[in-house]
Amino acid sequence: MMKKVPSSIKDERLIVKRRDQMIKGAVALFKQKGFHKTTTREIAKASGFSIGTLYEYIRTKEDVLFLVCDFIYERVRDGMEQAIDTNEKGMPSLKNAIQSYFQLMDDMQDEVVVMYQEVKSLSKDAQDYVLKKEMNMLQMLEQVIENSLPTSMSKEDIQLIANNIFVQGQMWGFRRWMLQKQFTLEEYTERQMHFLFEGLQVTKEA
Repeated sequence: MMKKVPSSIKDERLIVKRRDQMIKGAVALFKQKGFHKTTTREIAKASGFSIGTLYEYIRTKEDVLFLVCDFIYERVRDGMEQAIDTNEKGMPSLKNAIQSYFQLMDDMQDEVVVMYQEVKSLSKDAQDYVLKKEMNMLQMLEQVIENSLPTSMSKEDIQLIANNIFVQGQMWGFRRWMLQKQFTLEEYTERQMHFLFEGLQVTKEA
């Protein structure tokens, strides 16, 4: 990640620290005002340092957005890798993968909403870079689905199921103004799994 955005600072630990501050400040501002209406001066202030210091770690405001998107994908991927065993067999494995992923989406609601609202503002190369990370996470889910189902299914159907699960997790954040008045995260997860497994004609214990 750090090599994608040049910095005039050589201390890698300081780069990580300052960019973490920058990401947290930027997420709050982008959520409130959007990427285009947020200034680099506001990002610097929210990050706790001067505009001059900010430009020691980035070149442009788009660099900040790239760092935000990259950080979010890295955190989600790391969380999924820790929680999901792609070699495990049986439906309990898929149940655990869905629960873990939905919990991650709950933990990162603001970040995920900001990313999907603003990723279109990245350059084409930067968009391709972060979206490739999403494809890698989808492939992780696809592997779990393939290992979990008691009967074989076409690659296209597995890909569609993985995309459905992916979007359902994100929907918890996108539609939280309504969904969280009606369901707890556990209830929402349980109902989504119920419909998925009913459609697949399998049980959670299969």
